[in-house]
Amino acid sequence: MRHALVVTLGLLVMTSGCEKGSGLAPASVEKTPKAIQLFNGRDLTGWTYDLSKEGVKLEEVWSVADGVLHCKGEPSGVLRTLDEYGDYVLSVEWRWPPGTQGGNNGVLVHTSTPRTLGIWPKSIEVQLAKDNAGDFWVIGTELDVENEQARKEGRRHLNLTDGSEKPLGEWNHMEITCKGNEVIVLVNGVLVNHATNCNVTRGAICLQSEGAPIEYRNVVLTPLPAK
Repeated sequence: MRHALVVTLGLLVMTSGCEKGSGLAPASVEKTPKAIQLFNGRDLTGWTYDLSKEGVKLEEVWSVADGVLHCKGEPSGVLRTLDEYGDYVLSVEWRWPPGTQGGNNGVLVHTSTPRTLGIWPKSIEVQLAKDNAGDFWVIGTELDVENEQARKEGRRHLNLTDGSEKPLGEWNHMEITCKGNEVIVLVNGVLVNHATNCNVTRGAICLQSEGAPIEYRNVVLTPLPAK
């Protein structure tokens, strides 16, 4: 009888401790990753830059107005996050400003060593160039794609679709999922590329300035749940 009473009291103590927030929680409870606004819509807090022309100030190339990040496209260079990331979904909206003809540009993921190829840092470029959004360009990195013989042209790995982009002047949406050594790219909800065996899996994120005016908004990173 005494033994049974001790066990019962022990259970009561454990239950009481849980009710008072002892730090114990059900094993099945998981934290949902919180989205990170990389571009806050007001200024460029959290970013740094590197340009091919010395003495050019950040605001001479990138500016913010009405929640939109405007890039003049010249000189060439990158806007780079101060923090590094791995295993995430990156959501970016971009457009070629109304009245322009589009051009070349890109989002760089898993960025590390600056100026590995000219002004461009070591990274995987996810292309935004007009009519080629979703191509991969490797910059000091390596990756594989399916049907590589037909789709690999030097550093370029061609995307899977044509016609996924919206007309000039309209906003496009790109979703880049970086999971382990894979990178999956959707443009306006369409799967446009899938890389495997990437030899880099973590780094900063960059937005390029590469010759043509371009605008960005809603740059949001959502970490993937821990395994």
